[in-house]
Amino acid sequence: MLKEKLLEELKKAMKEKNINRKNVIQMVRAAILQVEKDKQIELNDDEILQIIAKESKKRKDSISDYEKGGRQDLVEQINEEIQVLSEFLPKQLTAEELEEKIKIIIEKVGATTIKDMGKVMKMAKEELGATADGKAISETVKKLLN
Repeated sequence: MLKEKLLEELKKAMKEKNINRKNVIQMVRAAILQVEKDKQIELNDDEILQIIAKESKKRKDSISDYEKGGRQDLVEQINEEIQVLSEFLPKQLTAEELEEKIKIIIEKVGATTIKDMGKVMKMAKEELGATADGKAISETVKKLLN
């Protein structure tokens, strides 16, 4: 289970005195615990992957702000954090693989115009999960439905 893997990696990072890695894993574990306490449920691996993907997306979005501010030190730190988070995420689809999967989903849904984008996006998110981020899915759907 992913929770146990996170705990093992946390212990390993602490033994190796890898502060950045330890902090990232602790942050993910805290986010998981917060959701579990708020909703009073036990998260499964898919839900944990969604949390990790969300944390990774937050960091990717913040990089451009740090670059504009000339904070190269923070950009490097954020890139390290993204690297750690990506170890727990499934392999990301390439643009070609994503396009193929979206074409199949479009056929299943029977989408023909950009007005059907909502249906396609819903099914794509369900089927693709954390193997592709929402922005990439959205861009591919727009490209194929236009």
